[in-house]
Amino acid sequence: MADLQALAERLDEAQRLARATPQLEDALSILDAYQVQRALLERRYARGERRVGIKMGFTSRAKMVQMGVSEMIWGRLTDGMMVEEGGTVDFDRYVHPRVEPEIAFILKRDLPGPVMLAGAAAAVEAIAPALEIIDSRYKDFRFSVTDVVADNSSSSSFVVGPWSAPSTNVSNVGMIMSVNGEPKQIGSSAAILGSPLRSLVAAARLASEAGEPLRAGDVILAGGATAAEALSPGDHIRLEVQGLGIAEFTVGRTGAASG
Repeated sequence: MADLQALAERLDEAQRLARATPQLEDALSILDAYQVQRALLERRYARGERRVGIKMGFTSRAKMVQMGVSEMIWGRLTDGMMVEEGGTVDFDRYVHPRVEPEIAFILKRDLPGPVMLAGAAAAVEAIAPALEIIDSRYKDFRFSVTDVVADNSSSSSFVVGPWSAPSTNVSNVGMIMSVNGEPKQIGSSAAILGSPLRSLVAAARLASEAGEPLRAGDVILAGGATAAEALSPGDHIRLEVQGLGIAEFTVGRTGAASG
């Protein structure tokens, strides 16, 4: 029987010290993996972080097939993961940092699941372009689905651009993510389950099933619209989303990990 608390402690230390850790050797169920994730985040809450929303993962049908799963995954977002738009992130805080272009929602009222598309849309206060920094803490960037889930679904930091009206149609808008002025990933928000709103519907359901229903003020990252790009010190990342605007940040380096 796996010691879930011990696994959470190991992943917490890997994140805090920015040191790779071996893959989880214990055969975990997906439910066990979410228990590890919950315990991992409880350690961070005890240090003063607070939950501000959730992120969705595996929102691309192709990614589900690649990973051999039929369900999306999710992780918690905290205030300690927020990066000011236009700001700088410290490369040394991460192990294998990568960045994905996303769509973010913020809620004006509670959104317990299950809910239909219209109900999800009615709960949205605003929509924004966003960038998620993902970072698997596992050695050689190798992991199983349960490894990913236990590790807070690889979520590490996020940047949210300017907020737009909730009526903004983001079902199929162009997205260009550039690194140092060179377009690296070009795609559409339609890659997120055909519409990012479907991801919000799924987020409401999954969060409610976990006993943490979405609340007013929560930020939800709908999932990566393209493949991720690896980050290096000195990189400037810019995401432009049709009709929504721009989100950007720079990668710096202090030479020391922070936690």
